[in-house]
Amino acid sequence: MSGTETEPDATGDDDGHGPPPGDDHAFLGQPRGLLTLSGLEVWERFSFLGMQAILVLYFADSVANDGLGMAPATAASVSAAYGTLVYLVSVAGGWLADRILGSYRAVLWGGILIACGHYAMAVPTAGMTWTGLGLISAGTGLLKPNVATMVGKLYRTDDDRRDAGFALYYMGINIGAFLGPLITGWLGENEGWHRGFSAAAFGMTLGLIQYVAGRRHLAGSRHSAEYALAPDAMRRAVLLIIAGLLALAALAGLLAGTGRLTMDRFVDALTLISVIAPVVYFAVMFKSPRVSAAERGRLRPYVVLFLASVVFNFILFQAYSTMILLASTNAETTILGFDFPAGWYASALGAFEVALAPVVAAVWARMGHRQPHASDKIALGVVLGGLSFLLMVLPTSGHADDTYRMAAWWIVGSYLLLGLGDILVKTSGMSATTKLAPAAFSSQTMALWFLSLALANGIQAQIVKLYGVLSQPVYFGVNGAVAVAAGLAVMAAAPWLRRTMHPVH
Repeated sequence: MSGTETEPDATGDDDGHGPPPGDDHAFLGQPRGLLTLSGLEVWERFSFLGMQAILVLYFADSVANDGLGMAPATAASVSAAYGTLVYLVSVAGGWLADRILGSYRAVLWGGILIACGHYAMAVPTAGMTWTGLGLISAGTGLLKPNVATMVGKLYRTDDDRRDAGFALYYMGINIGAFLGPLITGWLGENEGWHRGFSAAAFGMTLGLIQYVAGRRHLAGSRHSAEYALAPDAMRRAVLLIIAGLLALAALAGLLAGTGRLTMDRFVDALTLISVIAPVVYFAVMFKSPRVSAAERGRLRPYVVLFLASVVFNFILFQAYSTMILLASTNAETTILGFDFPAGWYASALGAFEVALAPVVAAVWARMGHRQPHASDKIALGVVLGGLSFLLMVLPTSGHADDTYRMAAWWIVGSYLLLGLGDILVKTSGMSATTKLAPAAFSSQTMALWFLSLALANGIQAQIVKLYGVLSQPVYFGVNGAVAVAAGLAVMAAAPWLRRTMHPVH
């Protein structure tokens, strides 16, 4: 292997960017590159969701116990704001991959930043906590949209294995989602929160090692950006990015030093940006001369899928905020006589998705062209997400005694519904995104999908402030009912969606 520019990529294309041949079935009937990318996501989710499972508890714990001493509702709001920032940065990550770095290098540098952020959070000071969260936000914004885009590049558009491949990829994600909270949750609650954060750092380091080791199976791993800027424009862009980041950091420091940038104002600003960003981004894509009329027509139904994702993820992300707070104060943390940390509840979500993802993948692969349309899968997932919250109305109702603790199986059952819904929404949504994306905005359209996650977190950052103000049955009941209604609305729009998304299944 000479590694020259003219040598075909390991996927079989000449420039490292085209679709791979359709006869690569080396990994469970899927392309070999899927194993590399899924393995990376195992460790990225191990670190990210392992940290996320204890983050709200760390924020809410007393300073005497090495926490930050926030009120529960504030802790949930700040945790959601952090999630907003993570996914807002994904837009820049998609642009950098498309125009400057290329997908492979964007993912590599993203992973390095994430690892450095977790190592920073392992240092027991509040300043290093905020530094670490900033690094993780930047790194995740580089990594997340571009890994999913690289998965899409393993398949031809008409390959029936695509949805099944994304389901297997998502199973890999949830192996990490299952293992991360188990380890960080135990370490955080028994050995100290920062010990839990150090485990997350170790996991991300392992992910980077296996990613580099398997790079030969990935399309474009030896090449620059697909739609790279001209050299002079690239130099100007890099200088502007560096100058902008330095100016933003200086402004934030100045405002914080003068007391004008409070945590509440920062959270509100992120929510506002999370609303404005997708509106602007959709407008740019609809008006771009590089988007054909046919591609523009497929963007219209994508707006509906985007909004469905927002509703579902507003529910999903509370599995790591209000649901964890509920578990720590109102739920049993004992099963069959075994005591466990409240953070372990988050592992139930990952466990269900690991178990159900291959079943879903097998069903879609067996059905082939007869499988439900992507919009129907997403709509059903949104309904299941709403039902997961409606289920919580029952055990939280009619108990005036503050000592009451609901059985663990209520939250486990809620996570079962949420896990199945997540598989349907995420796998179909990411797959549809790679198929509906305009060619000139391939990575950026996946970043737009992650903007739906930013908007969901931005809305959550405001709504969770009502947690503890409203009664628990009202809080979970209203949020769940809204999600169910949204899912049913997408189902009602199915004929139009199937027509306008054609030929995408």
